[in-house]
Amino acid sequence: MAKAAPVSIVKVTDVYESLQESLRLSDGLADLNTQDRILIKPNIVSWDFDLPFPPYGVVTTSVVISALVRILADHGFRDVTIGEGALPGLSPDGDVVYETLGYRTLQERYGVKLVDFNKGEFVPIDYGDGLMLDIAKQALEADKIINVPVLKTHNQAKVSLGIKNLKGCLNKKSKQSCHGIGNQELSRMFPRIIDKLPVALTIIDGLYTLEKGPGPTGKAFRKNLLIASRDPFACDLVGAAILGYQAKEVAHLCNYAQSHGRSLELADYEVKGENVADHQEYVTYDWEWSEEDTGPAGFEKRGITGLAIRKYDSSLCTGCSVQYNPMLILLSSAFKGEPFPNVEVVSGKQHLAANSFDNTVLFGKCACHLNKNNPNIKKAIPIWGCPPDLEKFVEVLAKEGIECDYKEYVRFRHYLFGRYKESEGFNLADWSVK
Repeated sequence: MAKAAPVSIVKVTDVYESLQESLRLSDGLADLNTQDRILIKPNIVSWDFDLPFPPYGVVTTSVVISALVRILADHGFRDVTIGEGALPGLSPDGDVVYETLGYRTLQERYGVKLVDFNKGEFVPIDYGDGLMLDIAKQALEADKIINVPVLKTHNQAKVSLGIKNLKGCLNKKSKQSCHGIGNQELSRMFPRIIDKLPVALTIIDGLYTLEKGPGPTGKAFRKNLLIASRDPFACDLVGAAILGYQAKEVAHLCNYAQSHGRSLELADYEVKGENVADHQEYVTYDWEWSEEDTGPAGFEKRGITGLAIRKYDSSLCTGCSVQYNPMLILLSSAFKGEPFPNVEVVSGKQHLAANSFDNTVLFGKCACHLNKNNPNIKKAIPIWGCPPDLEKFVEVLAKEGIECDYKEYVRFRHYLFGRYKESEGFNLADWSVK
């Protein structure tokens, strides 16, 4: 077996200089030809202009993307595209987001092309074993892809790094299929996407990291690291280690290693630059839940009763996952000291409602379909949508006597944004281009 490409870890001082050093140590441009059509794939899972949106540890920083584009231009690359397929329905138009992130400046300065995968064509690709995924044509037409994920945790997958970031190349239907069951369970699907994509370089943006990710409800920390490699698995393995996870603890990395004959041992890979141990710090990925699976631990502490919210699993797709924590905030706002009217809340593709509840909230299209003819349900309260609309959620529950306060959710969003204002090192200018 050929020796794996090295992984570089660089402590960031100046982003441009540090990225140059990262690419030098990892020989990151070795597999690229200046005539190649290069696609840069950042992580822009969602954005929001209606309410405050803290991008720290959630979205790839523009300063890293800008430095990468500049370095490519310095080396004579002229055919460079930035492409992403953010969550449709939860993110504004991709062109508007690109404008906000400063990508238009890169377009004007370097001739970079900008594509929103959601507006383009998708091509059905046969992965074998009956698996078909629709992949963005622009991603398939690239000669080489530079994958630029964020160094963050994920409440379903433990870590969200390079391999998982490629899910953004899929259309909505294929993204949803990645959150299946059995052989299409999340940890089995992620490792397969990359097999049909020409990923030549992975650069993990670790300027910030995020606990309880992948969205802004998690808490971000300043990290100031860049991790790079021409070997996407080795890069993710090192990224996971820095987040405090051995590869053998991360199911999708285990599945990738098994199907590709790779070692899960960090010692089997060459790491240049900083030492992993010097930056290794456990970043928690999951939210605490009651032992009886009745809701978040915080609900139990508040004395909330009469309500059982079944914990999300890997079949909850990203759209519903992004709305899940806000849904909890809304339900919490409905608690006025009295028990809820014996309510169960289920979500995803696997949760079947129990027979001991008077009211069953079916959160999202998948839960509605799964429980459509469930004889256990006495009264169904379906919240349709993919993902569900939160204001509609409030409206539907109000009709059932459960008064959620949408203003409480708005206050929560302002809190999420405001908690970084006085924090040293948190700079919104990192999502702009000078």
